Amino acid sequence: MLASSNSYDVIIAGAGPAGTSAAIHLATKGVRVLLVEQKKFPRAKLCGEFISPECLKHFDRLGVSERMLTAGGRALTQTVFYARGGRSVNVPSNWFDNHTTALGLSRAEMDHRLLERARNVGVSVLEETQATGLINEARRIRGVTLKSKGVARESTAAIIIDATGRTRALDHRLKATVKDSQKNTTPPQRASLVAFKAHLRDAQPLPGTCEIYFYPGGYGGLSGIENGLSNLCFIVSARDVRACQANPERAMRELVTKNSRAANSLAHARVEGKWLAVALESFGRRDPVPADGLLMIGDAAAFIDPFTGSGMLMALEGGALAANVILQHLPDLRNGASCSELARDYRRLYRRQFGSRLRVCAMLRRAAFIPSLADAAIRLFGASERLRRALALRTRKG
Repeated sequence: MLASSNSYDVIIAGAGPAGTSAAIHLATKGVRVLLVEQKKFPRAKLCGEFISPECLKHFDRLGVSERMLTAGGRALTQTVFYARGGRSVNVPSNWFDNHTTALGLSRAEMDHRLLERARNVGVSVLEETQATGLINEARRIRGVTLKSKGVARESTAAIIIDATGRTRALDHRLKATVKDSQKNTTPPQRASLVAFKAHLRDAQPLPGTCEIYFYPGGYGGLSGIENGLSNLCFIVSARDVRACQANPERAMRELVTKNSRAANSLAHARVEGKWLAVALESFGRRDPVPADGLLMIGDAAAFIDPFTGSGMLMALEGGALAANVILQHLPDLRNGASCSELARDYRRLYRRQFGSRLRVCAMLRRAAFIPSLADAAIRLFGASERLRRALALRTRKG
């Protein structure tokens, strides 16, 4: 069954912080936006649930600061990195924004409040709706096919945004339509890493602290959120997950607690709710404009290493950047202009804003997965606050 077509200026797939922030910025400037989300909010999401201090300025611009600060989250004044044997180094939250703390808040609460704001400023929102395909005309993406409760529809727009996170749903739809001579001959690569996340009762991180643990084959983070709970999110090798029979509780007890501090903080922890898991294919940056008329933002464009604590910031920055570029070019696009200048500007600005931090994080990643290197890095940066501060800031800028 095919419903009638609908036309917008911008269609965004994915109502996480990147997609919803872009939608809000655009709608407040009078842009007709359709925001499509596969799930029904509020919903749990695999995430470190760490909102860095700089995010609060973005919340101000989005008009959601009060909603976030009254949601019951936990103020986090520092992040402490723990080597396997317990040696540690701390990074105060106010290094990133003077006199401001970070915030521990569940994605269910944060995303729900952002989506409410989007509706309030005029964004058309479709939940429980899947983008099942792209409308490609004359080598330009001009719309999406959508499906909700068995009903299909087509919606068109001047610009389409993929904000579907690591799944990169629209990008995969695009690739599925491209003829590839190796498509049937190259076997799919098995993901080498798996991430788990759960909310815990009776975990004992230091008050006001996000704790980061390094252990053989991975790392994890624990911090307080609302309702007296803590959020644990950790990454381990797929090989080790198989050895634990894909049991996340066992992986937590046998792998994460090889870090002595984690063993102490998690000794009495009980899981409240259910575990979430996802296979991780890769980190780093992809082409932010994979096709004419299609932009990538958030984790769909670049998945930054969670231990930096800057993933949420990068999502909000990416949403604002995409919105600003679209606003500059939308009048011409409405008149039928090519997307080539928009694509050129977006690639250039994206590289300028995120290129340096992604390169720095790629270097740090090598140490994060090798305990001896992680131990050495913690000793090195623990000896020099100036060096530690400089490196921390490099994960946020450029």
